[in-house]
Amino acid sequence: MAETGGGNRGSDDARPAERQRFKKLAQAALNADVTVDQVEAILTDLGDVLVDMNKTIGGLDGAIDNLGVTMSRLTGTLDQVDSTVVAMVDVVDRLERVVGRVEILVGIGEAAMRPLAALESAGRSVASRLGLLS
Repeated sequence: MAETGGGNRGSDDARPAERQRFKKLAQAALNADVTVDQVEAILTDLGDVLVDMNKTIGGLDGAIDNLGVTMSRLTGTLDQVDSTVVAMVDVVDRLERVVGRVEILVGIGEAAMRPLAALESAGRSVASRLGLLS
């Protein structure tokens, strides 16, 4: 039994080292398993995020399409405004000419009324002196 004890002693030294090695390997395997589970959970969550992102991008595409339609309508409206402004410039030019003519007519009327106003003023003065006006 002495041989067995000596042989066991050498084996005892090798066994704890192997046990430590197996423990480390088992722990590494457990850690790898946990890591794989974590990665799977992350990938599952990432898949959900990508699905939601795809829906959001689809909505954004629709909004951009609507924006394109709106921009086209706005361009048409601006073109109509431009043509209306050109027409309004013509109308304003015509009105300015009419107003100019009316101003000329008013000037002629005022000039024609000056002698009548002077005659009226003279008549009132004479009538006042004669006592015909109160």
